[in-house]
Amino acid sequence: MPFNPSHDTLRRAQSGDAQALDELITLIQPLLYRFSVKMCGTPEDAEEVLQDTLITVVRSVQDFRGASSFSTWAYTIARNFCLKRRRKSKFAPNEEESLDWQHSERLMSTEPNPEEDVADLELWKQLRAGIQRIEPDYREILVLRDIEGLSAKEVAEVVELSVPAVKSRLHRARGQLRGHLESTPFEPLPGCPDIRQVFSQHLEGDLSPDICSTMEAHVSTCSICSSECDGLKAALNACSTAPCEVPTTVQTRIKAVLRHSLAHP
Repeated sequence: MPFNPSHDTLRRAQSGDAQALDELITLIQPLLYRFSVKMCGTPEDAEEVLQDTLITVVRSVQDFRGASSFSTWAYTIARNFCLKRRRKSKFAPNEEESLDWQHSERLMSTEPNPEEDVADLELWKQLRAGIQRIEPDYREILVLRDIEGLSAKEVAEVVELSVPAVKSRLHRARGQLRGHLESTPFEPLPGCPDIRQVFSQHLEGDLSPDICSTMEAHVSTCSICSSECDGLKAALNACSTAPCEVPTTVQTRIKAVLRHSLAHP
């Protein structure tokens, strides 16, 4: 979910209070790292983006005036650094990831269960591969909306697009993700709607009651479209529970860089 510090923490951080700045970094660091990992594809680039973003946040927080939410402001900074890293590294959307995902990405469970644990790892293996294969301009929309939990309006502010344009890209990104996760190509029957698009619009609350009723009636009688809806829903539910954990070694290096940056502005 979006991160927004309390008014008191933000006010103290803006006045240069070291403890408040530390609280701010502790709050935003995991989510910004998760976003950077999804967008950059390698741990090295993600760490660079996190480092540059946190330095910018710390140095610029006194200038934050609340024209947008704090999380929107911070994600915008991180996105800009992601774009720079992508151009610098000639990042390709189908590049193989080199992250140690077994340690950095696990679905959270309240009780350990070996069988469920194996299934979770397999699901995340498929999801991360599917997400990385989405075209970057569409991937960032899906990551911000379905993983980071920003509203469509907040995503639009981050990527500097209109809300309709964001939703158009979101529907396409969700469809691409579902396609990448399928073991066999989706082959709708004659007369079937573009169920991925329609279901995504339904999730965004953009269907009229009449169209929604028509879709529900069709899905109730079409096993193919019903399976597509169930599959997309399951994938997006998994995205919404994505854990965000910054490796200890990365935290240590980032802390040292921030300490040096604050001492030598």
